Amino acid sequence: MTSTGSGGRARPRPARTGGAAARARLRVSAPTTASGGTGAPAADPRPPRSTAPTTAPAARRGGPAAPFPTAGPPPVPGHPHGEHTQGSLFDVVKVAIAMLDTAGRVVLWSPAAEELLGWPSEVLVGRRIEELVVDEQQVADLREVFRAALRTGSWQGLTQLRHRDGPSIPVEARISLLVDGDGTPFLLVALAEARTLQAVERDLAVRDALFEQSALGIAVLDTDLRYTAVNQTLAEMNGVAAEDHVGRTTGETLPERAADEISVIQRQVLATGDPVIDVTLAGPSTARSGYRSISYSRLTDRGGRVLGISGTVMDVTERYRAVAKVEHARRRLALLNEFGSRIGDLLDAARIAQELASAVVPRLADFAAAILLQAVAHGDDLPRHGHDRRTSLLQLGVAAAQDGEEVEVMLRRGARISFAEESCYGRVLRTGVPELLSGAEELEDATYPGDPKVRAALTLGAHSVLVVPLRARGIVIGLLVLSRAGRREAFDRDDLAFSVELADRAGSSLDNARLYVRERTAALTLQRTLLPQQVPQPTGVEVAYRYVPGSSGTEVGGDWFDVIPLPGDRTALVVGDVMGHGLRAAATMGRLRTAVRVLAALDLPPDVLLRHVHELADDLAQGPDEALLATCVYAVYDPATARLTVAKAGHIPPVLIHPPTPGPARTGSPLLGGEGRVLDLPSGAPLGVGGVPFESVELLIPEGSVLALCTDGLVESRDKDLDVGLGRLQAVLEKPYGSIQHACEAVLDTMEQGREPDDVALLLARLGRGEEGARTVGWTLPAEPTAVSRARRLVRGALQEWDAEELTDTVELLVSELVTNAVRYASAPIGVRLTYGETLLVEISDPLPDPPRERHAAAADEGGRGLELVRRLALRWGARAEGMGKVVWFEQELSGKETIHD
Repeated sequence: MTSTGSGGRARPRPARTGGAAARARLRVSAPTTASGGTGAPAADPRPPRSTAPTTAPAARRGGPAAPFPTAGPPPVPGHPHGEHTQGSLFDVVKVAIAMLDTAGRVVLWSPAAEELLGWPSEVLVGRRIEELVVDEQQVADLREVFRAALRTGSWQGLTQLRHRDGPSIPVEARISLLVDGDGTPFLLVALAEARTLQAVERDLAVRDALFEQSALGIAVLDTDLRYTAVNQTLAEMNGVAAEDHVGRTTGETLPERAADEISVIQRQVLATGDPVIDVTLAGPSTARSGYRSISYSRLTDRGGRVLGISGTVMDVTERYRAVAKVEHARRRLALLNEFGSRIGDLLDAARIAQELASAVVPRLADFAAAILLQAVAHGDDLPRHGHDRRTSLLQLGVAAAQDGEEVEVMLRRGARISFAEESCYGRVLRTGVPELLSGAEELEDATYPGDPKVRAALTLGAHSVLVVPLRARGIVIGLLVLSRAGRREAFDRDDLAFSVELADRAGSSLDNARLYVRERTAALTLQRTLLPQQVPQPTGVEVAYRYVPGSSGTEVGGDWFDVIPLPGDRTALVVGDVMGHGLRAAATMGRLRTAVRVLAALDLPPDVLLRHVHELADDLAQGPDEALLATCVYAVYDPATARLTVAKAGHIPPVLIHPPTPGPARTGSPLLGGEGRVLDLPSGAPLGVGGVPFESVELLIPEGSVLALCTDGLVESRDKDLDVGLGRLQAVLEKPYGSIQHACEAVLDTMEQGREPDDVALLLARLGRGEEGARTVGWTLPAEPTAVSRARRLVRGALQEWDAEELTDTVELLVSELVTNAVRYASAPIGVRLTYGETLLVEISDPLPDPPRERHAAAADEGGRGLELVRRLALRWGARAEGMGKVVWFEQELSGKETIHD
């Protein structure tokens, strides 16, 4: 048996009532502390059992038994209804009490002892307790224990006692020597199951280890939220000694600002019982200030009574800073991604500069300015030499967290900027090395003395400035200037590194925008060079036109138009669109326009002309591996007959507006509006596609009608059919306008906002009659030999009537040659028409489609010289197809002088 002794004797108060029977009926249980100690015996609440051993020491004194209540213990002060609290530590560690005399006989045996060992008091009272030990050696040891207790006054240790059902139970025993008022000694034995006590002691040891050795700060507070215990870790965190916490509230212990939030959480947990876990707060301003993670939960005993709250505090400063650093990096990365997406499709240096400034305010800075070289903004080549004070800079992007006059002085969009070479800004421009300025003194030294921008910045409270180069291809193309003001922290090296990364991304986009502007400017220059420089105003037609390049978000396209005067006062109106964008599309457009003009000079019908252009597709293509793909509409108007012949190759159809009252209209006179329609023409395949024949449609046009030709950029949109755009164009042109030029502007003003950002070519033509004062006469002659002489007489008569007898001989000769050829080869009527205007136009028509071919007659040949005479004597001559036949024509000057053209 292991034993430990302790000296001293506990003397009970003198017994006022006694008797062996009374003491035999007395059952007591000793309360225990957390370590298993005993206190004064208390009456067992259960009814007493009757036993009267004659060996009980108190029996020798005699006297009546002391009365004890049988309904339970006395009421607990402050406890509701005086009820006994259930679920206390006594329910976990049951302490059995026994009273022995000096011979080891049982005088009292508590109900807890009965429950622990199974022996009822009726059996054991008056018997030696050593009967519960079976081993002789243990009996001897037990007797020695009794003697030691009688000698020293106490004993404690482990032993084993036999349970009534057989097995031995390890128990921890505490023996105390008691002496009554008569001087009679007794031994008070407190027994508890050893395994339970060891578990409690282990739990207490764990609690002590956790409380005192934990890296977490631990606190226990009562229902008044006053500290009852804190460990050393929490005391160090709070900067207050542990003993100075006890009895004080958090508000009395910590600084007011730090205590307010914690006190609110403590009251909430105490009132609701809902725990609060891992709430991060700023720690108090102590030697270990930083960030704390606090957790609180409510404390209750085993009976559910609220005892207070417990809390744990963990120093999470490093974790918080790591998370804050990660979050800071995430926000910076998000800003980079957002900025990249905002400028990804921009090709305008000014817009990119503005997006750059707007992106960093207020997330990175309070004020921002993006300053670019003028060459970048205008699409010029980057400078090959270093920057100096003569370098031209433009402030194209500005952003500020506030407004005011001082902000306008410091940040004015579009302002021209110049820097001294020795200034901070000049150094960054020259070296490409960013600089960080801090404090008013460095800001004042950044530029020249008295700089109004610096004064404005200081007035606004600026105290930290970053000057970061915008670079492209290793060349500094501008500056990004960021400023912080007020109570905001100054820039650090991380901010500088991030700003450099942001500026580098912006620099690449700015250089792309510069290259795009340069290429687009070159393409526009080429395209405008290839477009008509002067649009003629031919006889009987009043023309207005507009060309609108695509927006800055797209390259220049291949849209084009042309107005080509044809013989006989006729006019060709052309609008086309080459698929694609850029320089190559513009160059292809120029080749296509040239081909159309050359073929138009042959006076070919529209469908024939388009067929010939299509046959040239391979030669007109942008490259050997790329096919020509273009659309075109070609219209020829003859003011003498008021006939319009139109053909198209995959192009959108023209719109024709009929005036309300047909009649002559002077150039520049108002448009009367009218009723419009979209011309229903055979679509034809785009040039370069083939497979669909081109067809011409001939229309008789009322005088004063307006014909509108345009490209698809004017009427197409992303979400609407082509018919909607054509209907809108028709509706606009049906209104009256002051002139045809005003009608052009009205059409452009009503362009669909959601349309593709493509080029637009618009050509309006008011169709009238021939020149004012011109006279026309014509005849139809049979294809007989007599037709030649008759034609000569008719021509002579007309010239005499027009007072142009000086032309008679030449005109009669040429008419007789052409009519003779028509009579020789044609079998249908022959037409002769004279038009007297600025020149004399003579037209000979026949149904034979084959054009005349000029021959070079030998000296001995009798014929073959007719067309040669026409070529030599006429001002101009030619042939064109008309209907199923042809027309051969020539012009003569009205000066009265015959001119021979070699």
